[in-house]
Amino acid sequence: MEFDRAPLRTIAGAIGYGTEDGFKVEGLWEHRNLFPPEGALRLRGILGTREALASVGVRRNNFRGRDQVLNVDLFASDITTLAVDSRGGGVRATFEKVSNLLFQKPLSWQVGGELVFTDERNRLVRTAPGGPAPRRSFLIGGLFGSVTLDGSDDLLDPTSGYRATAFLAPEVSRSGGTETFYLRAQGDASYYQSFGSTTLAGRVRAATIQGAAADDIAPSRRIYSGGGASVRGYGFQGVGPRDAVGNPIGGASLIEFALEARIDTPLFDGALEVVPFIDAGSVARGSAPDFGDIRVGAGVGIRYKTTFGPIRVDVATPINPTPFDSPVVVYVSLGQAF
Repeated sequence: MEFDRAPLRTIAGAIGYGTEDGFKVEGLWEHRNLFPPEGALRLRGILGTREALASVGVRRNNFRGRDQVLNVDLFASDITTLAVDSRGGGVRATFEKVSNLLFQKPLSWQVGGELVFTDERNRLVRTAPGGPAPRRSFLIGGLFGSVTLDGSDDLLDPTSGYRATAFLAPEVSRSGGTETFYLRAQGDASYYQSFGSTTLAGRVRAATIQGAAADDIAPSRRIYSGGGASVRGYGFQGVGPRDAVGNPIGGASLIEFALEARIDTPLFDGALEVVPFIDAGSVARGSAPDFGDIRVGAGVGIRYKTTFGPIRVDVATPINPTPFDSPVVVYVSLGQAF
């Protein structure tokens, strides 16, 4: 077997449409070894209905150890989601031990820091008395770190084992001459168990912001729920507190649960799975999770297994919707939901 050097320069692009994201065009130019050894320069841009981004980044692979990666990115963005209208920029640096398809790690981690200036507000989807809330500027600096324990048997399509991730991010925010200190924290855990040709998978997530009221935190840093990687049956950021006319305003704590059965079928030579599921989640304005307004969604999906992981299509409906939720939501992505 012979190996040839890959091209040093790479150009990549994508174009697509999603009901949540609208149209999006993305481009990437990379020089993989501009800073030897293994130091890459990356230029990335996104232009879309709800997102515009430009970034310049430096990435060094195998930094001080195998599968350790150092990233530094300078970026500017203009993002509009269901809940947030934000524009700004900043710098972000991370140092991480990564897990990948060839060498799945039982322990991976990430540490980093960022400095961000953003001008934003909660997006006004529906007209409120008095018009839209005024925009606020925030200068946010913080550190962050996460640790993942992975005892599963596959990175993209696990059938046994567990995963657990803990994330902490102390931050300071300055807006209108006032400084606010707070801590963002999140824990995720999932478990997988096979019974013959069926795999049962369960997930739980809890998050909190300690040290500040939700109104004192930039809307983009608040906690939201809903979407294909959260509570299916609801739109992205569609679960949680809303104002008087139904605009999402975010909160300071979250609890989520999910359970699904991944059932193998003989269709397409066994490549097709059928997956019934049920999800639930609640977001509270206070820093302690509140089950008083929990939202539940259920549905069924299919997984088409490929050599690079399963292609996922989920169709879900909200069990106890608000007047602002759609009756059916469809999600398409690569890999299992969790």
